Amino acid sequence: MDQRSLIDDIPAFLAVARARSFTRAAAQLGISQSRLSQTVRSLEERLGVRLLARTTRSVAPTEAGEHLLRNVGPHFAQIEAELGVLADFGAKPAGIVRLTATENAAAAVLWPAFRGIVEDYPGIRLEVSIDNGPTDIVAEGFDAGVRHGDMIAKGMVAVPVGPKMRMAVVGTPDYLARYGHPRTPQDLTVHHCINVRFTPDDGVYAWEFEKEARELRVRVDGPLVVTTAPASLTASLAGLGLAYVPEDMVTASLASDALERVLEDWCEPFPGYHLYYPNRRQHSAAFAVIIERLRYRA
Repeated sequence: MDQRSLIDDIPAFLAVARARSFTRAAAQLGISQSRLSQTVRSLEERLGVRLLARTTRSVAPTEAGEHLLRNVGPHFAQIEAELGVLADFGAKPAGIVRLTATENAAAAVLWPAFRGIVEDYPGIRLEVSIDNGPTDIVAEGFDAGVRHGDMIAKGMVAVPVGPKMRMAVVGTPDYLARYGHPRTPQDLTVHHCINVRFTPDDGVYAWEFEKEARELRVRVDGPLVVTTAPASLTASLAGLGLAYVPEDMVTASLASDALERVLEDWCEPFPGYHLYYPNRRQHSAAFAVIIERLRYRA
């Protein structure tokens, strides 16, 4: 018995057994009904057993046909599914990926990575919403968001996309010469501090400090409130007061002596930027590319 020929013909039987109709099965397979009927009859003859009970009105598996459908059918379904996965390897990922990120997260993580992505995968379209407040990515239809690791809601998958971070309190040399250098977070109460309010409904952001396991949240005051960390930095560079911003934002300004740093010993590292998204079983090929390209590798 030619085993290869039998295996080639079994999908024809499975299609008829599942559809309970030669007409519907032939349409699904894209062949003529007469050819399908001949293939199934040939399979029955070589196996020496009737697989389908035929009447003028219906088609149903026999006991032997039910055995073949139940025990062999799932294996063919799995093979078809795996062949479909293999087909994805030969096609370039494409489609829209929607992300939300803070302004600084986009500058630090997304923009550097996106150049390589758009060059290597021209079929991927990236949509980024800059939002400095908390965002419900499920309710608002985003595929993922980028936020600090300690800001991510429970139940989300969180993938590190950057190293640990530190905050920095900075001011111009002229400002610090006039008002003095704060030595402890409590000293900030007599300084001009640039506050940040991320959304109109939020309160101003409390500056967070930690030293030797002692944590402090300080409500500072000053003549100016802005909505983003970059705006706070710009205001500080203009001499309006002290700013509390991510350390990576002030590297160049510190190196050029445009700004000075204070309270450095009170600024401990914390979880850096993470890509977060709902825990789903499967993702699009385009989204899988984004995860892999953004993933931080120390």
